[in-house]
Amino acid sequence: MTEDPFKSVRDQVRSELDMSSSVSNSELMVRIEEMVWRRRELMELTATEKRRLVRRVYDSFRGLDVLQPLVDNPRITEIMINSHKDIFIEQDGEVQKLPVQFESQNRLEDIIQSIVGTVNRVVNESTPIVDARLKDGSRVNIVLPPIALKGPTMTIRKFPELPMTMNDLVRREALTEEAAEQLRILVKGKYNIFIGGGTGSGKTTFLNALSQYIPPDERVITIEDSAELKIVTVPNLVSLETRNANTEGRGEIAIRDLIRSSLRMRPNRIVVGEVRGSEALDMLQAMNTGHDGSLSTGHANSTQDMISRLETMVLSGADLPISVVRQQISSAIDIFVHLSRLRDRSRRVTEISEVIGMQDGEVLLNRLYRFRETGESEGRVIGRLEPCGNPLHSVDKLHMAGITAWPLQKITEVTG
Repeated sequence: MTEDPFKSVRDQVRSELDMSSSVSNSELMVRIEEMVWRRRELMELTATEKRRLVRRVYDSFRGLDVLQPLVDNPRITEIMINSHKDIFIEQDGEVQKLPVQFESQNRLEDIIQSIVGTVNRVVNESTPIVDARLKDGSRVNIVLPPIALKGPTMTIRKFPELPMTMNDLVRREALTEEAAEQLRILVKGKYNIFIGGGTGSGKTTFLNALSQYIPPDERVITIEDSAELKIVTVPNLVSLETRNANTEGRGEIAIRDLIRSSLRMRPNRIVVGEVRGSEALDMLQAMNTGHDGSLSTGHANSTQDMISRLETMVLSGADLPISVVRQQISSAIDIFVHLSRLRDRSRRVTEISEVIGMQDGEVLLNRLYRFRETGESEGRVIGRLEPCGNPLHSVDKLHMAGITAWPLQKITEVTG
């Protein structure tokens, strides 16, 4: 089916219906169906092709145009629009270009404006980069010309309707059942945990799964650039989202503003979706001022690299000696979890390490688990997350939570 039937039907809908008036979704769908089924030039189309045409025309008015079927497809995890002519998707770990496109650059720009408008954000030539989200919680990043040379660019990161649990990740071999149990106990023990990893390694998914171990009687504040966390096990939950500056350059509310405000909201825990800049200092200070059990994520290639990046983030907004910054990190963060996306596109936990203080001016780590690769079979990496045999050094928080600690692999909860 070519684009001609679509344009013809869509133009007829526009001419016969006043789209600015209150035409209900059901009425619009009925009128489109009538037009498609009665037009003689469409008689050669099969019933399936007609249904697709009806949906495509409807989506051009009420949905996201050519993107709507992609957003509705649960197997697609990423949608990448490089220009109005170039659309790529990631499905089942494979990236492929689709034989579809927007009718024009203006149409893509209209879709972009409708997306950012629903979350009260602004994107234009003076503010050409913005983060937003769809109604289903999918994360959207938009870059406009002149920054984007080929035309408006949009990347949509989709998330499952129901967040993955740690059991789901164990079934996918992202980590072992034993490691998942240790993390459950550490979350219950109110250890501050920082999740690091590269782009697409599954940090947000893992943070969602880990947050489900938070006891339901606690008060949790989540702070994000664009709200995408789905913590479903904690009733006393407050979700905060940043705000861009308006066209006059005023009204911006950054992550560090939200972190400071959250401290006055009586949180038991603070969950920062991702730290990218100077807000890292505010996060570390919050962890250091009685908000144990806090969680956050950041981009890095290894645990050691994550520490270096945190140092850089803090120094970008504060003139502090590096020794003071490292002391802040070692005092605030108890556990680092590192995720990697392996060459077979699988996402795995590759390291779990405990921060045990400072030595010779450096943050000292106690490696608890490390991923060991044992081979490859039919293109899939074979390996598992194995304990390193090192005991957990800091056990005070476990005792305070009513948990008796031995070497990490033998942590048991006190009952009765």
